[in-house]
Amino acid sequence: MLKYPASLEKKSTGKISCVSAGLLDYGSGSPVSLSHLMAGVFVPFSSPRQLSVRFNYRPKTDPYCQARYTFCPTGSAIPVMKEEDIIEVYRLQAPVWEFKYGDLLGHLKIMHDAVGFKSSLMGKNYTMEWYELFQLGNCTFPHLRPGMDAPFWCNQGAACFYEGIDDAHWKENGTLVLVTTISGTMFNEMAKWVKYDNETGIYYETWTVQASPDKKSTVWFDSYECSKFILRTYQKLADLGAVFKKIQTNYTSIILFSGEPIYLGNETSIFGPLGNQTLAAAIRDFYYPFKPHRTVGEFFVDLLKIIDRVILNHQFYLFYNLEYWFLPMKFPYLKIVYEEVPLPIGSKTSFGV
Repeated sequence: MLKYPASLEKKSTGKISCVSAGLLDYGSGSPVSLSHLMAGVFVPFSSPRQLSVRFNYRPKTDPYCQARYTFCPTGSAIPVMKEEDIIEVYRLQAPVWEFKYGDLLGHLKIMHDAVGFKSSLMGKNYTMEWYELFQLGNCTFPHLRPGMDAPFWCNQGAACFYEGIDDAHWKENGTLVLVTTISGTMFNEMAKWVKYDNETGIYYETWTVQASPDKKSTVWFDSYECSKFILRTYQKLADLGAVFKKIQTNYTSIILFSGEPIYLGNETSIFGPLGNQTLAAAIRDFYYPFKPHRTVGEFFVDLLKIIDRVILNHQFYLFYNLEYWFLPMKFPYLKIVYEEVPLPIGSKTSFGV
């Protein structure tokens, strides 16, 4: 299994800037101005596309964060291959939670991606994937813990490498197809990159956020989930010299549609002793209906609150790169897409992503 280092206290990149003020309605019947909430200075959104940042190393997970299903239970270290080995690389894709629900989510094209390797010299197969340490719900919405002012996140994701390819799992409702062949030398270089990628790209991000359904529309925030790891892995192999087959490859994205996002601050500036208590309360209030539900009645009550907030009042709070953003939501609000992303062509880049 790919383990992670013990602690992290700082980011390796600077803060993203924010945008001009507007009006927010927190469902109380009276709009609240951003100038009242923030009492700060607003500058233009710094980039048309924000990507997940790289960190110096991985933080230790909090014991409060617990997984219903153990992360990477059969994980192992990535082996060192002989340079002359010929290794087949396979595209693997199956419906999310296929082990529990079969092809149910496959009908909605909500798919999980992985990559498989077959060593000709060793005669062994391997699977590599990247997913949530504490399941998808914890990566998408926080916990509101008693006695804690700020929302509490269990949103790390990580790579998992293990021996074997479960042919039935990938073939029955998904995809298992050869995409390229690499040498042992290329595999070993990829393994070094995986260690770097796993130690510095640590937070799972469910949402892609863009301005409209148009394919050329502005992407405000990019997701950081299983398919993005596979795409980065393919690109690394292409940069090392792998030549990919000309086959169609589609991936799932869950998209929120929003006007220009508004930067709100980080945990300290919003929830700290000198933070903005009005804004802090609004963020906690927004996340409250997304909590786990014990009864069907409780679920439908909170579902109505979510519809009222997101669709009727056009509000969404996004936590991205350890910072909070307000999204002025737009029709059609949310969409699940299954779109083609072509297999890569090599470039001159070497170790970065």
